[in-house]
Order: sequence, then C-alpha cells, then structure tokens
Amino acid sequence: MKFLFIVQGEGRGHLTQAITLENILLRNGHEVVEILVGKSESRRLPGFFTRSVHAPVKQFLSPNFLPTPVNKRVSLPRSIAYNILKLPEYGESIRYIRSRIQESGADIVINFYELLTGLTYFLFRPRVPQVCIGHQYLFLHKDFHLPEVDRWSMSLLNLFTRLTSLGATKRLALSFRAMGDDAGRRIAVVPPLLRRDVFRQEAKPGNYIHGYMVNSGFSECVCEWHQRHPETPLRFFWDRWEEEPVKKVDETLSFYQLDDVEFLRQMAGCRAYASTAGFESVCEAMYLGKPLMMVPAHIEQECNAFDAIRSGAGIMDENFDLGKLLDFAETYQPDTRFAAWVQSAEYMILNELETLVPGHCMQQMYMVEEFV
Repeated sequence: MKFLFIVQGEGRGHLTQAITLENILLRNGHEVVEILVGKSESRRLPGFFTRSVHAPVKQFLSPNFLPTPVNKRVSLPRSIAYNILKLPEYGESIRYIRSRIQESGADIVINFYELLTGLTYFLFRPRVPQVCIGHQYLFLHKDFHLPEVDRWSMSLLNLFTRLTSLGATKRLALSFRAMGDDAGRRIAVVPPLLRRDVFRQEAKPGNYIHGYMVNSGFSECVCEWHQRHPETPLRFFWDRWEEEPVKKVDETLSFYQLDDVEFLRQMAGCRAYASTAGFESVCEAMYLGKPLMMVPAHIEQECNAFDAIRSGAGIMDENFDLGKLLDFAETYQPDTRFAAWVQSAEYMILNELETLVPGHCMQQMYMVEEFV
C-alpha cells in the first residue's frame, strides 16, 4: 500500500512520530510516497527530520500558535489575529494538499494532527481514506477524564482536534497506557510511536538535568535557577535557530539546537528530565526510566502533563523550579509496564492501518466491475 503523510510541523513530537511510522511501514512492505509538512514563519523544519525520512518532503504554509512577547506560553489573541490575516494563504495550502492527495497515488492518508488536512477533507471530500494519529485524540475518548482546567480553553482544544480529523475514517489515539477503544467516535487506543533509536539507548544515571523547551523564552527561568544553583549541570535544547549549535553559558549550563540523535543520547545519560510537556519526549523519558518535570506552554500540554502525572511519570511546575525535580528524583520508581506497552506499538498500529486496506481495495474493485 502507498501512504501519504501530512504532518503538523510544530515542535518535535509529530515529526518523530512520522519518522517512526514511516520506518514501520517500510519494514512491512508498504511505501510512503510523500511527506507534506506544515510550516510557519516562526518555525524551521529541523534537519534531523529531513535526514531521517526516506520519502520526499514538501512544505506548505499552515496555522500555528504564537507565543507571548517573552516567548514562553501561547498567546491565544495573538495567534487568532495572526492566523486570520493568513487565511488567503491557508486557502492556497488546502488546494495544494488536495492536489497532492490526488496526484500522489496514495491509498491512505496519515494525518499527524494537521488542521488543514481536516479542512481539505471537509471542503473537497477526497476519496482516499484518512487516518488521524496523535495523543490529542485521546481527549475525545468517552472514558478519558479531563483535567480540572479552564473549560473554555479545553473546549477550544477539543474543537481544534475535531477539526483536524474531519472526514477521518479512524482516529488513532496515542496513550501512556492501555484503554478500550471508543467505536462511536472511531477512536482506537494505541501505544506511543517511539523511534527505534530510543530502544537502542542504554539508560544510565548521570549528574546533569536534561531539558527541552518548545518556546525559548523559558530559558530565562532556567538561567535564573542556574544562578542560584550553579553546582548542578544543566543541558537544555531549544528552538533558537539564530544561536550557535551549542551555546555554552558557563561550565555547568549549555543550550543546544535541536538534534534528535544528540537529544536522545543526552536523555539516556541524564539524572532527570525537564520539558514543556510535549507528549513524545515525555514518553521517551518514561521509557528510559527518567524522572521528569513538565512545564506546560499551552492547554494541550497541560493535558499531557495531567495524564503523565496520573501514570506516575513526574510532576508539574510553572517556571522550571528544578529543585522540585531533584527532590522528586530521589523517590521516583519507573513503571516497567510502560516499556512493554510501547514495544507493542508496531503490531497494534500496523494492524489498525491494514484493517482499512481490504475495504478500500474492495470498493475500487466494485467500481471497476460496474464500469465494465
């Protein structure tokens, strides 16, 4: 079967999921004909992605959330105003996505939480089945208990999630733990999609705190904590592309541009992990048995943090108070069941995708028979 990937380019989570799923499909005799990635003026496609995938990569302009002026948490008013001004360009992107679905020869479209894919299916009704994949679809599950947060923000998040999956045949909800499916909402619960590089890492207890921040403004919080505790080594990854590959502040604090190989290597050898609660890196830390602190930058990451805490993975904070993380690390015990759940991902996700193939092929056969 031939697959077309359409990927939201925000952060690293959806990108690494796409890398992993492409490898799974290739190992099992399928083909990924093309990968479309949503881009914005405030983000740059990391080099590790283009180096890791096999299919040709093309980009299109896509909506994104803008941070506050200090580049920390998401600013909803700024994001709405910015994206309204870009509507004509997004219309061009939707037409481009439609043309690539038609011309690529794909049998199935895999949508990694890209809004414009759902809108393309709503407006043009492509005949190629669409499968959506992401942790966010778990929030729509009838048995998922949402955190006690701002209901307005939660409603907007779930509306956005529904819009990304308009016209979807199936939603694959990535989850920290096993749950039953929700057939009424076409949701199948599956394990996280972690790269094979994660499985190759040898986890060792180190002396430094490893970290990742999707918005580089959080670096001020890290620097302030570091000034009070210069004896604790800190190694943080960020998205400040104008800086050098490694910005060494002093002997115990360095900031790195995002490189997935180096990111995983340093995670495997760290004492603890701190991040802005992206689902993918939280799963990687859990698999490697690292205690973690989550500092959500928006409502989606608040839900990630809530779910991870419920699984016993870590703690949540507002401003990277890393002392709390070190205290938590003293008593942290990893859940060994999580590794077994993650390792079943290839079988479970491949099974969900291949169940769609017979029906789609049968429909094409009937169409040919009727024509003859």
